[in-house]
This record gives sequence, structure tokens and C-alpha cells, in this order.
Amino acid sequence: MSTLTVSRTPALRGRISVPGDKSISHRALILGMLAAGENRVRGWLPAGDTLATLGAVRALGIDVLRENETSLRFQGGGLREPAAPLDCVNAGTCMRLLAGALVGQTFPSVLDGSPQLRRRPMARITGPLRAMGASISDTDGRAPLHIEPAPLHGHEHTLSVASAQVKSAILLAGLHAEGATVVHEPGPSRNHTEVMLQAIGADLKVDKHTVHLAAAQPRLEPLELDVPGDISSAAFVLVAAACLPGSDVVIEHVGLNPTRTGILEVLARMGSDVASTEREESGGEPLGTLRIRGGDLRGVSLGGDLIVRAIDELPVIAVAAAQAAGETRITVAAELRVKEVDRIAVVAQELRKLGVQVSEQPDGMVVEGGHPLKGTAVDSHGDHRIGMMLAVAGLFAEGETHIQNAGCIADSFPGFAATLAALGAEVRTA
Repeated sequence: MSTLTVSRTPALRGRISVPGDKSISHRALILGMLAAGENRVRGWLPAGDTLATLGAVRALGIDVLRENETSLRFQGGGLREPAAPLDCVNAGTCMRLLAGALVGQTFPSVLDGSPQLRRRPMARITGPLRAMGASISDTDGRAPLHIEPAPLHGHEHTLSVASAQVKSAILLAGLHAEGATVVHEPGPSRNHTEVMLQAIGADLKVDKHTVHLAAAQPRLEPLELDVPGDISSAAFVLVAAACLPGSDVVIEHVGLNPTRTGILEVLARMGSDVASTEREESGGEPLGTLRIRGGDLRGVSLGGDLIVRAIDELPVIAVAAAQAAGETRITVAAELRVKEVDRIAVVAQELRKLGVQVSEQPDGMVVEGGHPLKGTAVDSHGDHRIGMMLAVAGLFAEGETHIQNAGCIADSFPGFAATLAALGAEVRTA
């Protein structure tokens, strides 16, 4: 799929599920490869970014059996030196977490990726890892990363920005460190690494925004995990349904980890009718069923800790803002500028093509809602979340919206177009 074409849609209706959580799928492979025993993971996400992690884990000597597209079985332990640089393709999570896992190994390794990934900042992890004694070098603050064996020691880290990837890299290194590893964050970031480490027996404690990992862990138990649906993928359907009066959509088996549910809070503040029911738990991760019905939305101001809990959803939140009455202001979101692309600049650039009144700010954007949209040719810029955001915007635009370079959507949501079509949207691919 290189071009996705979307037409105006009156309403979305139906019951669906979304692919497995991308963050948890990455971590299941990386933590599982460090465990002693056979890991079994069901509901794993077979998408571009997680396939990069699968390839890297296999290159490290882990024989991962795919029983089907979404079920994995593999024996942890026994890592070996890779024969070539590990290719993380476009996956920042893959590179940053693997760096933490590999600095404590007895062999050298190199982490590299696509030109897009090579543009993303990596000094944010290499600095803290070097503070633990790691022999890791970056390339002008970016990939490739070169790692040599070195003894690690515990360290107390105070992060300037709440970042799950930085925190996770530090904790993974701490598994091999002499002495305790402590991470202080200024606010909440997603905690899937902590939840999974506790599930496999690590001596880890969390107190508000501080994580304490005891000295080198002698043995980690294997994973037995059902991966919930990714709420970041569900967000695109949630926003589409929320903005279309008459819509009524149910999304089953969605992860409801409170560090990830900022999108639900944002939609509720905008006046959306969204509810979660049938809650359960898998591997320490809460999940449940979401139901959302369309209606009128109002503009809001978004900032503070809520931004961290909705950082990946902010592009599609900008689409909701375009359909809401009044102004929506997004602040304290400068982290968007160092994602796959500068998402502040690209969101503003592409939504303006459709007629959205949006002004770019240094750390966010201001969107004036209520203006009619008109379909035209837009571009994902190779960013999966930008591609899906534009598809959602196309549901409200007169005529057809043609999203170019839409193949990247499969980095996180394979079957995205088919999911929209199942709910009544008019979409086609070419």
C-alpha cells in the first residue's frame, strides 16, 4: 500500500479489536531473551517496528518460533555475539531498549537502522548508560551505537524529561549491574518495563515517580503473556467515532494501563461519550472493552502530565480539535519534535492542506475548530501515526483525501484500512 484514499463518512458502527500493543510486544522479546526458560507470548504485534526487534533478537542467537502470526515461543538466555550490526530499521524503542540490554553482555555489538532512525537522538540513553560504566559510543549523538563489554555498577539517575525508553534502557542495564539502580522521573511515563520486570521476578519497587531495581538479578522467570490491544492504535478509531455524530463503536481487549490512557481523558474533557467496561488483567497489564459514541466536541487546553500519557496520540487529537467547537491549545509537547519526524511541524503542515486552522508553537500547537475540510493529496512523511491521522481527517473532508506513502502505517497497525472499512468507512488502497 503506497496510497490510501479516504472519503467522507457519515458514521462508524461496529465491534472490532486492534492489533497487539507495540510497546509491550517490543518488551516481550527483549525481556524474554534475558529470561531463563521458555517464553510464550500470544497476541504479539506483527508490524514493521516489532519485526525489526524480532530480527535483532534472532541475530543475537535466540530461536524464536512463530506458531502463527501473533503467537511466539522461545527459549531465553544464551545470547551470542551477532555476526553483523543489528538493524533496528525505523524502531527507536528497539534501539534504545536493546542498548540497555546489551551493555552488560560479554560480547561487542553495534546497533544501527534506517536514515530516519539515524536522525533520532540517542545521547539521551548513551549518557546515562556511560554513567553506569557502560562502554557505549554514539555517532554525534545518534546511531550507529557501538558497544563493548564492560562491568556495570548501579547509579541513581534523575531524568530531566519523563521518558519510558530512557528509563527502560537504564533498568535493562541495571539487570547486570553491581549495586542498585534508581531512576527518578519528573512525571509519569509508560511503565510496561516495570510491570513486565516484576512479572518475571525482578526485585523492583516503584514509589510514585521513582523506580528502584536491586543489584544484578541472578535469574528472571520466562514470560507467559497475552498482549492486549494497543490503545495508541485504538486512538485513531476512537477519535474518528467521537467526531462523527451517530457513530457507535466497541473496541475489545484494549490495554488500559493508566500510564497510557491519556487519550480517554482528553476525549472525555472534550465532551465525548467514551466508557470502559469488562476490565481484567494479563501479566500485570489491565485491559478491557471501550465503547465510544459520536457527538459534539469542544476545544480544550492540554498540558502537564497528561501530555506524557497521550504523547503518541497528540497528532490524532489535533484532528479531534479541528472538529471541536472553539480553540484547542496543546503545550509542553516538544518531545513530538524528536519522533520519527518533527510531528509538530508535519502535523501542522499536512492538516493545513485539508483546511485545518492550526498554528505551530515551539512546544505544541493551537487548533481552531469548526472549519470545513476539503480532501486533497497529503503525505505521511514515512511516519505511521501521521499516515493514520490523515486518514481520520479524511473521514470529515469533502471529496477524497489521498494519503501518499501510506505503507508506513503497517509499522504499528497492520490492517488499519480494513478496520476502518469494517466500521463503514469508504477507503481504498493502491
